[in-house]
Amino acid sequence: MNVALGGTFDPVHDGHRRLFERAFEHGDVTVGLTSDELAPKTRHEDREIRPYDERERDLAAELEPLAREHGREFEIRPLEEPTGIATEPAFDMLIVSPETVDGGLRINDLRRERGHDPLELLVVPHERAADGEIISSTRIVNGEIDEHGRVLNRR
Repeated sequence: MNVALGGTFDPVHDGHRRLFERAFEHGDVTVGLTSDELAPKTRHEDREIRPYDERERDLAAELEPLAREHGREFEIRPLEEPTGIATEPAFDMLIVSPETVDGGLRINDLRRERGHDPLELLVVPHERAADGEIISSTRIVNGEIDEHGRVLNRR
């Protein structure tokens, strides 16, 4: 099975790792990594995002051991538009989080319009931080939590 997922992944955290794990459980994985141009447009809050090449390097370091563990292949490709790579016919499944389900449904509409089968959407629940809130890259960048969801002492 060919599995797709996409995101900015800046920084990678345990919520992302859960998405990656589930993806590799189902097949070979292609990750659409938002381009430097698209990344700021996908954020709910305005914040600095590291350059594509740095994010790609860190993402590959996360994916390599999972791919080995599951006997799978992976590829990282630039994501230039929100619907990105998942509209291509090669994919069978799309990994989404609760807030990106609507995007997955939109992708399936586009696939049908193009004569492709819809993707199986696998919704992976959010990973929660120690404070019960969702682990997010923005919370990490803001210094609220670390990548594992541990609450940081604020001075």
